[in-house]
Amino acid sequence: MRTFHLAGGCFWCLDAVYRTIEGVSDVVSGYTGGHVENPSYELVCTGSTGHAEAVAVTFDPDVVPADVILDVFFTLHDPRQLNRQGNDVGTQYRSAMFYADEEQKVLFEAARDRASEIWDGGIVTEISPLGRYIIAEDYHQDFFAKNPGQGYCLAVALPKVNKVRKAYAPYVKAR
Repeated sequence: MRTFHLAGGCFWCLDAVYRTIEGVSDVVSGYTGGHVENPSYELVCTGSTGHAEAVAVTFDPDVVPADVILDVFFTLHDPRQLNRQGNDVGTQYRSAMFYADEEQKVLFEAARDRASEIWDGGIVTEISPLGRYIIAEDYHQDFFAKNPGQGYCLAVALPKVNKVRKAYAPYVKAR
């Protein structure tokens, strides 16, 4: 099993998308990349902690290749938007990949290079060493499944889930 730590806007969207991918065994929403010891969601939302909303995606590379996990990341959000995703604005919504070792760094850089061939304009996704990963509050875990009728889930997360389901159909779990 492997785990990647990825940030691309609100973690609810990344969580919702990655839970649909075959071979993904766990998705944990959390915070990383900041300078405050144990920030709360409310504090991270101020943008003052330096943390990004992120997910730790654990997957079986024998079922879903690492490149697919990373290409899904660049499909589900716009990596050209600096410190935002749509109406979610602030450094906590930045596009970022946090590597645990040099092998991950190389994989992340290659994925960013592949994505730059697809996206018009410059990609601003940061690639940084993984520091401390702080697990978000319980109500953020699997938020989309627990709140399918919530406005943000319907307006923002669901279209991303549908986009990835279409683009990566061979890797999508049966419903």
